[in-house]
Amino acid sequence: MKLSSPPDCPYYLVSRATLAITSRLRKCLSEKGAGPVKPAYLGVLFCLWEEDGLQASMLGKRAGLEPSTMTGLLDRMERDGLVERQPDPRDRRACRIYLTLPGRETREGARAAVSDALDRSFRGISGEEIERLKSILKTVLANCSKEG
Repeated sequence: MKLSSPPDCPYYLVSRATLAITSRLRKCLSEKGAGPVKPAYLGVLFCLWEEDGLQASMLGKRAGLEPSTMTGLLDRMERDGLVERQPDPRDRRACRIYLTLPGRETREGARAAVSDALDRSFRGISGEEIERLKSILKTVLANCSKEG
């Protein structure tokens, strides 16, 4: 791929779009009263809202996070009162992650914030174009995860 100036460089554009959407999402989370929820917590929260009590390792895989990232993220989420770690009764080396009451209560506000942030960010872009963008980004992620 030919290198181009920042405004035309795919890496620059993806990075800037990520930062802009994250900033908008922070504002929407605050506006919707999603409590201590931060954008970085959303992958884990969405997984736990679907299935609470996952082993930390499985939760990390489902949320697409590396184990080292997952540990620090869970520390912060636990500090913010959204989740709690409990020993896994079937595997003493593992722990399970459970939503606290505040973690469960943030669900609707956080979902509304994400929906609002995405609606605003992707305004004027057709559903077909969004599906194509998602397909392209999945290919990029797959390419980046390949060895070599």
